[in-house]
Amino acid sequence: MSPLIDRHGRTKRKLRISLTDRCNFRCTYCMPEHPDWLPRASLLERHEIVRLAGLFVDHGIDQIRLTGGEPLLRRDLTECVRAIDALRERGLSRLSMTTNASRIAPKARELVQAGIDDFNVSLDAIDPDTFRRLTRREIAPVLDGIAALVDAGAAIKLNAVIVRGDNHEDVVPLLEWAMARGLPLRFIEYMPLDAPGQWKRDAVFSEAEMLAAIARSHHVDVLPRGSDPATPYRVDGGYPLGIISTVSNPFCATCDRLRITATGELFTCLFSPIGTPLGARLREGIDDAALAAQVARAVWLKDAGYASRPGPVDRPLTMHAMGG
Repeated sequence: MSPLIDRHGRTKRKLRISLTDRCNFRCTYCMPEHPDWLPRASLLERHEIVRLAGLFVDHGIDQIRLTGGEPLLRRDLTECVRAIDALRERGLSRLSMTTNASRIAPKARELVQAGIDDFNVSLDAIDPDTFRRLTRREIAPVLDGIAALVDAGAAIKLNAVIVRGDNHEDVVPLLEWAMARGLPLRFIEYMPLDAPGQWKRDAVFSEAEMLAAIARSHHVDVLPRGSDPATPYRVDGGYPLGIISTVSNPFCATCDRLRITATGELFTCLFSPIGTPLGARLREGIDDAALAAQVARAVWLKDAGYASRPGPVDRPLTMHAMGG
């Protein structure tokens, strides 16, 4: 079947699927302390998730990442993983998961065996007090989860959102903690994706500022950039570091990803104001051919991205419901 290509010539290869909007953390840059959860009946059922995933794989998507909220809060998570893993015979090459790792320790080996190739673990600070202030939770279960993933032989990448005044002083300590354990790390600039009116441009600790802080005690080399959103670096000649600089240096020109929310809305861009309600169409009885046509049209009309219209996006859907 034909691949999914937008009007700017970008072919889509990666799909992120949110399994739930629920999360046991309350990260200040992501969600309110007392969020309003979506009605459970509105969330996609497993067979609906697998049907959508299969349709996208049939149209050239070869990498799927499961997100949330927190995927570990979904009771049938392992069954979802196994069902999507079965799509490898149709062209899926990589199945990943984003998690805060606080509940993953008992299920780490089970998820690896079910088909997860790699895990992105959110770790915004290594200092316990800073971590608690950012997430409103404790760091110990997260570190236990990371250790369990390592013991299970999982491939791990750490993600850290850096907010000036909150955790920007943790950039070097977190980097050195990750380096000591051989765990790849990506720093992410604070993006305007939280509650409307909350994001402030001066809270962005930029890629250039991160590099300047690191360069005071480490040697940093920049590497050629591909389609990945992170600019790759080598620290001290060998350690892989990535920095996602959506605000100061947008990567929109090479974007190859799409997102499906926990209710089945397709968002072709993280900053899109509206989505395409694929989940609702499923429940109305749409067939795969008509569904594929709606997907192809939505992808074709994808905007140039944040680079063309920087600033906060005006929509009620915040990051915990969108999927990381």
